[in-house]
Amino acid sequence: MTDRIKDIWGARTPYTRDGQWPTRVDYSLLEGVEEEEVDTWVQSACVLCSNGCGCDIAVKDGAMVGIRGRAVDIINKGRLGPKGLFASWQGVNNKDRLTTPLIRENGRLVETDWDTAMGRIVERSRQLLKDKGPLSHGFYTSGQLFLEEYYALGVIGKAGVGTPHMDGNTRLCTATAATALKETFGADGQPGAYEDIDSCEAIFLYGHNMPETQTVLWSRILDRLAGPNPPKLVCVDPRNTEVARHAEVHLAVRPGTNLALMHALIREVLHNKWFDPAYVEEHTVGFEELMATVEEWTPEAAAEVCGVSAHDIRRAARIFGTTDRVLSTALQGFYQSNQATASACQVNNLHLLRGMLGRPGAGLLQMNGQPTAQNNRECGADGDLPGFRNWNNPEHINELAGLWNVDPAIIPHWAPPTHAMQIFRYAEQGSISFLWVSATNPAVSLPELPRIRKILAKPELFLVVQDLYLTETAEVADVALPAAAWGEKTGTFTNASRVVHLSDKAVDPPGEARSDFDIFLDYSRRMGFSNLSGQPLLSWSGPEEAFEAWKECSRGRPCDYTGLSYEKLRGGSGIPWPCTEERPDGTHRLYTDGHFPSEPDYCENFGHDLLTGAEVGPESYKAKQPNGRAWLKTTKFHPPHEEPDDEYPLLYSTGRTAYHFHTRTKTARSRPLNAAAPRMWLEISVEDAARLGIKEGDVVRVSSRRGVVEAPARVSEIRSGTVFAPFHYGYWDDPQADGNKPDEGMFRSAANELTLTEWDPISKQPVFKNAAVKVEKIRDGAGMAPAPTTTASRPAAQDSATNHSAPEGQAQ
Repeated sequence: MTDRIKDIWGARTPYTRDGQWPTRVDYSLLEGVEEEEVDTWVQSACVLCSNGCGCDIAVKDGAMVGIRGRAVDIINKGRLGPKGLFASWQGVNNKDRLTTPLIRENGRLVETDWDTAMGRIVERSRQLLKDKGPLSHGFYTSGQLFLEEYYALGVIGKAGVGTPHMDGNTRLCTATAATALKETFGADGQPGAYEDIDSCEAIFLYGHNMPETQTVLWSRILDRLAGPNPPKLVCVDPRNTEVARHAEVHLAVRPGTNLALMHALIREVLHNKWFDPAYVEEHTVGFEELMATVEEWTPEAAAEVCGVSAHDIRRAARIFGTTDRVLSTALQGFYQSNQATASACQVNNLHLLRGMLGRPGAGLLQMNGQPTAQNNRECGADGDLPGFRNWNNPEHINELAGLWNVDPAIIPHWAPPTHAMQIFRYAEQGSISFLWVSATNPAVSLPELPRIRKILAKPELFLVVQDLYLTETAEVADVALPAAAWGEKTGTFTNASRVVHLSDKAVDPPGEARSDFDIFLDYSRRMGFSNLSGQPLLSWSGPEEAFEAWKECSRGRPCDYTGLSYEKLRGGSGIPWPCTEERPDGTHRLYTDGHFPSEPDYCENFGHDLLTGAEVGPESYKAKQPNGRAWLKTTKFHPPHEEPDDEYPLLYSTGRTAYHFHTRTKTARSRPLNAAAPRMWLEISVEDAARLGIKEGDVVRVSSRRGVVEAPARVSEIRSGTVFAPFHYGYWDDPQADGNKPDEGMFRSAANELTLTEWDPISKQPVFKNAAVKVEKIRDGAGMAPAPTTTASRPAAQDSATNHSAPEGQAQ
């Protein structure tokens, strides 16, 4: 087997358009263990990106000793990426695991038993509900739990506590995907499928560094590119990513100008009559308004604003407008930038204008960043109502109340749910006094970290954290609960293309650690949450019972699971929803008939003004008579609120690397992955480096109006005027940090020291990619920066020929 740290995407298995992606089984085993020595292989799926690759866990002597790809799975055909191969099992087999509950005594976290820890949580929770009511409680979860756990949390929050203050870190990565789908089609749910790669003739990637965020999906594209009839690629990204290197057109846009570019592409499609008038007339609403809004955006006008050539804009538009089968994907470059929802909606608009939905190769994927973000949105743990129901529809509230046998009044629906950034603001102001954080690390992942640290450390805030490790967030908790990891519990999860997988328990969790599902049920039982019949609100004994309850909640909704079961999901491939009695094998592509879930009594929401975020009321929505048609929505382009100036002349953007996930809680504990990207770096362009006298590896200080980051510089082929930082690095393993509590003014390596507290008006997703910064050299470096040389972060061409060597163990 090849070195999958150096060779991220593995060996090529070329195939032709409309062909079958060949099987290639990847595996990784503990050194000294051979395949024939494995006691058993337990079915699962990888949870280290949103791809959801089917896999089997190797178990020997009661421990996880490796992993292999599942050959029959439609998602990966046996392949796994570096994170799946190494961090999936290595990242949870570690001496640092939390194994015992901790409570804060005299300013320190000390070990205790479950009864004491849960007793302290319940005592504070009951007292606050009595004194201040349900608005005193907030829940902030993840994109990494199982469906059954999200559903349990959703029911507890909405029908037990009765709080609207529920969200997850999916707000940071996938909120705009959900919102763009709702705004355009009437409900969440990806229209396309990964199999569209097999049949497409062109692929547009909008702000989506797929080679590093979904490595196996990129392998599928590489195999198409290596075979007959390869698709054309168009890349929209300010960095010279692996996508850009393979692209026919690379639009290296100035950060914050996505909407201007999209308006120009749409205008070209309209002016050249590349759209389908009959489809637009029959299946959409809002064509005239869209046409009027984009008219000013000639290629020349967009080129001036976006910093790309008008010629390249025309080339990209021609590819989209004249190709029969186009697949589009979008991710953080759009979602975490200026006018996020408006920009993402234009990707939808291009497909609607050409009637390019619902057939092989003509697909659309508003991608997710985390593995189970889709379940968070479906089950209501992120603030949405379970089953893609509408907060503004009384009948939908009554449906849930009937399912749960509770009074509809307890379900908070008097206003939109509270998004993550507002939850933390309420905690800052004091109205939220109880915050429960599960499987995420806001002390590193949220914007403007100096502010977030102060909020989490407030004495008035009772903070509960359940996680695998003592993260930077768990360090400041009042109670820290040890959670079971992937492979140590059973549950289902759904990837970005709606494919549902079952992950069976392979081994026992360490020490006294418990599954998130069991922790939530224990809290509900101890709190005495009950239904109108006096029975426990959550009466399930295990995750399979919760899955069956969820199926009833999803019945008749866009995400219908009623045709699925644990038995059906065992032994083969994942299955895409909706899966019903009428569609027992699932549904690979939505909207094949051009009918959309936009009916007023069925849709997930009534939409928003894409500029201000103002809600559209039910009467205004009904007056437009969508009746199963999609919405062609847009708004005027406006530049970012924080632009470069004389004091802060550069633009700052954050993102991922192929070797790490989220805040490195698991990936940094895998030696091969951590060696490939061991420490923070900062990318700067060749032109800016020359102007500032910075060489590869020099230590630089990047400052914004909010904070400072110091790290070695990587001189890369990023667009001039832009600085990039990976967002994974915090302080738990930093030898220069004082424990996990960095003091003001000390060396900092977390990218979010610099980002700003601002969010998209519709999706409420934070703007991580539009901060103004300045860069200054601190001292000469010792060679190359500790950045990968195998990815978008590789050195610029003139530097890669030097005699510098990578840090020991780093991929070359």
